[in-house]
Order: sequence, then C-alpha cells, then structure tokens
Amino acid sequence: MEYAGLKLNIENNIALLTLSRPQSLNALNSEVLGGLNEALKQLSHDKDLRGLIITGEGKAFVAGADVKELAAMSPSQAFTFSRKGQQAFKRIEQLDIPVVAAINGFALGGGCELALACDIRIASSTAKFGMPETALGLMPGFGGTQRLCRLIGYSNAIFLMSTAETITAEEALRLGLLQIITEPHQLMETAMDVAQKIASKGKYAVKAVKELALKSTTSNFADGCELESEVFAGLFGHPESSEGMQAFLEKRKPNWKK
Repeated sequence: MEYAGLKLNIENNIALLTLSRPQSLNALNSEVLGGLNEALKQLSHDKDLRGLIITGEGKAFVAGADVKELAAMSPSQAFTFSRKGQQAFKRIEQLDIPVVAAINGFALGGGCELALACDIRIASSTAKFGMPETALGLMPGFGGTQRLCRLIGYSNAIFLMSTAETITAEEALRLGLLQIITEPHQLMETAMDVAQKIASKGKYAVKAVKELALKSTTSNFADGCELESEVFAGLFGHPESSEGMQAFLEKRKPNWKK
C-alpha cells in the first residue's frame, strides 16, 4: 500500500511504514503529513496488528520539514501545518501497539520529532540527530519542545534546541534518546527482532503497559498508581492472563489464541 510519500507493508502482523521521498531526504510536507495521518488511521483499525516499525528510504530517516514549503507560509498556514504534524504524531502515541523507530540516517527537526513520538528508538551507528530549527529563526512545531524535555530532561533538551547542534547516535544513546545502536546493515533486522519479541507477549498486557506509561507523563503519581491497580486487576478477568500464568507453571510457551 502506498500513500503520499509513504510505503506501508504488513507481514506476520507487523507493519513497516517507510518514508519514501529519498530525493528530498524524506522531508515532511503537508502532503506527506496527510498521508501519514491516513496510514495511521488505517493501522489503528487493524485489530490483528502487533507492532509497527517506522523507517526512512535512502540515507535519511527524515531530514526535517520541507523548508521550501515553510518559506512560503503565512502565520495561519504555519499553525495549520504544525497542528497537522502534531495530529499525526499523536496518532502514533495513541496506537494500541508499541511503535519502533528504525533510524537509518539523518533525524533532524521534524524527523527527530517523529522519532520522539515513537515508543522505542533504534538507530544505525551512522545516524545523526538534532533540532536545527532555531538556525532558521524557527522552533520545533510537531510536539518536539514537549516530548524532548520529558525524554532527556529540560537542560539537555534546551541545549539541543537552542544551539541547533547535531549529535551522533552514541551521544543520543547517552542522553537517553535511543535504546539500541546497531551497525547499518543490522538495523532493520534488529528492529524486526524487537517488534517480534513484543508481539510474542500478551497483546492486552502490552496495550495496558503502553497506556499506563503514556499516562505517567501527564498524571500525578498517586492517580497513576490507582489507575495501574485498576488496569492490573482488569487483566485478571481476561483469558490471556490465565493462559500466560498457566504456561509459565507448565514450563511451555503460551498459546495466546486461547
């Protein structure tokens, strides 16, 4: 399946969404953001899906927003553009399944923001990261000011955004921006291994973990713990938990189809 600037493939209940504008380093424009929203809307209705991997075609993951389009925007058009990107990235967060970013190259500006919206980030050792918007007299507009601070802390985030500095995959790992670095030729295999490992676990349990983890960023600790107890208890009423615990006691792999 193809959308504007995107390719979508689904195999063995794992979806692979590829940004496919290699001639422009997969830069995000209004058309691509529209396609991304449509693809994610479709994926949200696929109840058999167990994981999503997002990557880029060519030497970039996403090198940022399309500056040619930005340069012609009025303030009202820029607001609409920002909200369209935020909507797409929010859809990533709201998927029931974990989303893995397989970062194959440049992840700058909007590309870095796209990676931040994913749950797990795996990068090639040659990948580069940065928020260069201030060098253009701009700032992140797709939720980056919020997600980056929550992920790596205020001081690290404000340093990257205000200096517009580009960092290596190793530095991104040190800051907590990444979970895994691989050799370039092993990137997609590693990302698929992680997605399949998640898919082998309890579907409803993984969904619950993602839901509660996301709520931790906006709720206070006490409210989060109360909700955790409610969702934890709710899993005990589902056949999946009975099968998982019985399989453990019987020293066998669980059959989640039960």
